[in-house]
Amino acid sequence: MLAHETGHRTGAVRHLRWSDIDLEGRTIRRRADHEKTSYEHRTPVTDEAVAALEEARSRATELGEAPVLPAAKDASRGVSRWLLHHRWETAEQLAGLEPKRGRGWHSLRRKFASNLMDQPLKALCELGGWKDAQTVLRYYQRADEGQLRQVLTNRRRVRT
Repeated sequence: MLAHETGHRTGAVRHLRWSDIDLEGRTIRRRADHEKTSYEHRTPVTDEAVAALEEARSRATELGEAPVLPAAKDASRGVSRWLLHHRWETAEQLAGLEPKRGRGWHSLRRKFASNLMDQPLKALCELGGWKDAQTVLRYYQRADEGQLRQVLTNRRRVRT
């Protein structure tokens, strides 16, 4: 849920600590040491993310510096990337989807960037933790047919 709602990498999501979460302010702090780009920043979160975090907090045995997604055997450590990978594969199987190259947790980051294509690029970069807008344009955003049709519908027409 957090990867989908925030557009952040699973590495950043799985390293979140409860002290990074401000449910009243509805923000998440992204620590530089857990961001690929070493970019520490704080971003607002959606109602859906807040609801998921509130539910997780109600089940948490520890708060403060405890991980939001704790490992099963050691609650002081975050969940492993291998377990998250396994959970993605399980979700694919339950959904009846064949495994496909390029589909995985990181595809949620591409979806996040593409869904917000109509928003200011600077704001998108801040939300998703991208330092360079060219990275978003080159590798993440993908226009779908509906977006392309909307652009054509909204274009200026030459009056004759």
